[in-house]
Amino acid sequence: MKAFKPKVTLTEQVARHIENLIVFGQLDSGERIYEAAMAKQMEVSHGCIREGLLLLEKRHLVKNVPRKGAFVTELDDYFVRSLYETLELYLTHTGRKLVRQWQPEDLERLEQLYQQMEDCFNKNDLMAFLDLGVEYTKASLAYADNYFIIAAIDDLWPSARRCAFVAFKHGGKRVLEDNLAHMRESISAIKDRDEDRLSSLLRRYAMQQCQQVCDTNKTTG
Repeated sequence: MKAFKPKVTLTEQVARHIENLIVFGQLDSGERIYEAAMAKQMEVSHGCIREGLLLLEKRHLVKNVPRKGAFVTELDDYFVRSLYETLELYLTHTGRKLVRQWQPEDLERLEQLYQQMEDCFNKNDLMAFLDLGVEYTKASLAYADNYFIIAAIDDLWPSARRCAFVAFKHGGKRVLEDNLAHMRESISAIKDRDEDRLSSLLRRYAMQQCQQVCDTNKTTG
């Protein structure tokens, strides 16, 4: 018997569509999202759009302002630095657990994802590279074993993807090369069960990408 897999709800589909518009810069920082226009474009009800926007507010991509409407969250320096500081704290904590407890299949999965990302880099496939980067980080959470951390990181992923796209879009191949180098070094630290080295790598990477996004904001703001 096949395992039951619930279908993705229409509200979730709407939220994912709008999420991608924001992540990939088709809706700008601070831009108002008009429910009526979005409902017409997507051929769904106003209520479905409203529910999708509530989901995106929980994921930090949208701010719903009473009597004014929904706006794309401002990608300012405060937001970006807050995001990377929080991700660093969570990922360093869970990374230490991974270093202590990983099994051969965990390392094999990380190495497979790294190889796929290297292939995407060679093909210059930015979108696939970005999505695989998220999968790589999720795979590294195998031993998080903490409901609140996992739930919080799930809600932070869309903003992390958004910032990564900004960094990649304006930094070009150099940023992709930095990501691959970080992953190579991280896998080596995990393999060696070196908690301190992995923590240092995660901290350095978070600071580096945070600065890249903030620098981009300065040049495009």
